[in-house]
Amino acid sequence: MKIRFLFPASLALALSLAIVPAFAQKKTDSKTTTSDKSKKTSAATNTVSDADIAAAQKDGKVWVNTSSGVYHKGGRWYGKTKQGKFMTEDEAKKAGYHEDKNEAKSKPK
Repeated sequence: MKIRFLFPASLALALSLAIVPAFAQKKTDSKTTTSDKSKKTSAATNTVSDADIAAAQKDGKVWVNTSSGVYHKGGRWYGKTKQGKFMTEDEAKKAGYHEDKNEAKSKPK
């Protein structure tokens, strides 16, 4: 009778000891991955100053969102996207970027 009780109890104990470290290891890995992702995000964030934006607008440059392939002549996204750079409109077109559709619609014909 004692053997019937002892075997399932020891089996349950062995399984619980094997499972607990596996879950603890996954939690540690997820914390590392989260911090790595936040480092990548902060590194990819664009830090263009207001003075740089004003100078580029004065020179007639467009802001190219290199992630989406869209360029902006002004407005909400000019110099504000996470990935981008300033260039002339001709350079942007030659590189294969296209004008923001909303900005193109609002232009007078």
